[in-house]
Amino acid sequence: MSLIKWRSPSDLMPAFPNWVDNIFRDDDFFANRWTREMTVPAVNVQETDKEFRLEVAAPGMKKEDFKLEVKEGMLYISAEKKTEKEEKDEHYTRREFSYSTFSRSFWLPENVKADEIKAVYKEGILNLVLPKVKVEKKAPAKMIEIK
Repeated sequence: MSLIKWRSPSDLMPAFPNWVDNIFRDDDFFANRWTREMTVPAVNVQETDKEFRLEVAAPGMKKEDFKLEVKEGMLYISAEKKTEKEEKDEHYTRREFSYSTFSRSFWLPENVKADEIKAVYKEGILNLVLPKVKVEKKAPAKMIEIK
């Protein structure tokens, strides 16, 4: 079994009226779609015999910005970053702020040891190691002879 990225049903088959509404709204449909997709970080998934490895590209974050949670067979990865900057001078005041957030979720295969997942954030990449546990294969069906 492999690690699967969770998608909501609306991502797989958008509702027709909702899609039409998005195109004909006052804002620019294509620009908003591009911006929304740019805020979700790319994730690389690698599988070996002993573990799964996830690499989440999230530059500019700190490890304190992330929240990792395993609940009901799902791995939830989210981050939130707020920045405020204020400059005061004799003739002006300039205040800037930014806010960024994302969330990704993945179904965990039954062979992942959820309580042993490790995470390290270094150089803009959140690295997760999901160790595997050996799952006993079920015995094949056996025919019983009737006497």
